[in-house]
Amino acid sequence: MKALTTMLVANRGEIAVRVMRTAKAMGMKTVAVYSEADANAQHVREADQSVCIGPAAVAESYLCIEAILDAAQRTGADCIHPGYGFLSENQVFASACEAHGIEFIGPPNGAIEVMGDKARAKRAMIEAGVPCVPGYQGDDQSLVTLVAEAKSVGLPVMVKAAAGGGGRGMRLVHEASELESAIGLAQSEAQNAFGSSELIIEKAVVRPRHVEIQVFADKAGNTVYLGERDCSIQRRHQKVVEESPCPVMTSQLREAMGTAAVEAAKAVGYVGAGTVEFLLDEAGEFYFLEMNTRLQVEHPVTEMVTGYDLVEWQIRVARGEDLPAEQADIDLFGHAIEVRLYAEDPSAGFLPSTGPIKLFAAPEGEGVRIDSGVETGDEVTPFYDAMVAKLITYGETREDARLKMRSALRDTALFGPLNNRDFLLDVLDRPDFIHGAATTAFIDDNFGDAFLPPGVSSSDLAVAAATQHVLAMEHHHSQSASVNEELLDWVSMGRVTDTRRYDLGEQTYDVSLVPLSVGEYEVTVNDQTHHVRITDMGDSHVITEIDGLAHRYHYHDEAPATLYLSSDNLSMMLADSTRIPPEAQDAAGGGTITAPMHGQLLSIDVAAGEAVQKGQRIAVLEAMKMQHEIIAPGDGCVVEVAASAGKQIGAGDVIMMLELDE
Repeated sequence: MKALTTMLVANRGEIAVRVMRTAKAMGMKTVAVYSEADANAQHVREADQSVCIGPAAVAESYLCIEAILDAAQRTGADCIHPGYGFLSENQVFASACEAHGIEFIGPPNGAIEVMGDKARAKRAMIEAGVPCVPGYQGDDQSLVTLVAEAKSVGLPVMVKAAAGGGGRGMRLVHEASELESAIGLAQSEAQNAFGSSELIIEKAVVRPRHVEIQVFADKAGNTVYLGERDCSIQRRHQKVVEESPCPVMTSQLREAMGTAAVEAAKAVGYVGAGTVEFLLDEAGEFYFLEMNTRLQVEHPVTEMVTGYDLVEWQIRVARGEDLPAEQADIDLFGHAIEVRLYAEDPSAGFLPSTGPIKLFAAPEGEGVRIDSGVETGDEVTPFYDAMVAKLITYGETREDARLKMRSALRDTALFGPLNNRDFLLDVLDRPDFIHGAATTAFIDDNFGDAFLPPGVSSSDLAVAAATQHVLAMEHHHSQSASVNEELLDWVSMGRVTDTRRYDLGEQTYDVSLVPLSVGEYEVTVNDQTHHVRITDMGDSHVITEIDGLAHRYHYHDEAPATLYLSSDNLSMMLADSTRIPPEAQDAAGGGTITAPMHGQLLSIDVAAGEAVQKGQRIAVLEAMKMQHEIIAPGDGCVVEVAASAGKQIGAGDVIMMLELDE
């Protein structure tokens, strides 16, 4: 057995924090690596040692093999855990670790090489007798061949990067006229993300479930499966909600899929943790999709229902130990659900969001687990994946786990970057999810192109006004040497009305507040009057009675005008325009094309003087490892191009000016 004492985690964010905690529990010393943008990140704070490996750009830091190996040698690390993403499935990195005498906590180079190339992996699975989706995985990557093969397979098809994962380099194509554009975008995205533009074509399975099998193998050749995870709820081909067990799984189907997954692992001499992903159709037939040769983002749901720590298993296997359990010993108990909390705007097609985190608060309790790589005061930058945290809940039944997740999300607040908390709450209450009937079409079926958040209620605005009033009074009286709490509202009680105005979209809300007694107010929002009593107020939460009903809110105050507030189902940022006037409207109107987020402007597809049509692609922006098409909002003409392709651009920066037809 090999002694491993010092682990370097070649990753960042929540997975780095999660891996380090198990390593420390096993008595190991931990080393973090970080980019200049992550100098104050949580994974750096939690490590025993940390080493800066370069600038913010991933190619110069988290993907820089030389810098990571140098950090390992400087700190005496004898093993490296790659986490997920970045170099976790990079055969060159695994080989370099071996050459430097460092244990790579992952599978052998050969397995990574085969499974990291979807074309080779699919050929290997066909040879091993694992069911596969019909398609093309050949060497000829010319546009003519790819288009012809896609048409031969039959539309709709999935155009997919042969390397990597995470939804990058992937396009669903329904019409033949879309093929050339989809192939070009997928190739560009794949080249930028994985260093290879090779694609495969697969027949799109209509309305499948995405079900994956967790496999584990040791160096002695023992291989087991630890049940399945249903990952059907996805946006942009990236998972949002995962659960175990799959709601429609039977013991016979689990055994069949588990056996196929084990055969897939054995076919490539697999060692360590791996995930074999399948598409499961309505008839119960399953097809190999890909194998991820690493620990998955969603591994906690498997840990919850099996009781095993998968990172501990990885470390033990890397030491040369046998698997901690045999197949006959592995069973699933209860139900677990995981949701991914992303910094993104669900109402704008899930575009990533960035910025400082004003407040991050998540609940703790029995059956609730939070895997997070951020804390209040940290910043979500445009350089990395938009996931902020994972919430995992466990219950004896699926409904127990769902209700517990619903409660946990209601008690979660993320202020600063736009995020998907409210969207996740909506997902949990959709009938298809409640009944375990969700397929990969769930988000399209239920939300279309964008999520429409629930409307703000007058009672929420009444609480906002009362909260801002109390905070303003406390600030005012804090300037005095000593003021009795009972006198906070004395100057205004019964005589002065506190007025505020909130502009939300096209709707304006005029609010008037009259103090009745300490902490008790009559608040009128437009023409609706509420009785509000504040029963408890902390630094980030307020408990109120609104018209006799108790409610709990999270808040973050930025005096004198701005308040972040989250209720059971709605997070909002409110600006009192009576304290700070609203920003002036852009005089140029809808003809000004701005960047929706910070990123690199990959291309500008039009020139000054050129006519454009509504819906036409006019530029491509890359942010958070995804490419986003910027389209013309209407017919018109390009007046001026204000930005340059290949340059970084900030959110809100002007890309070009259009003169739109009336």
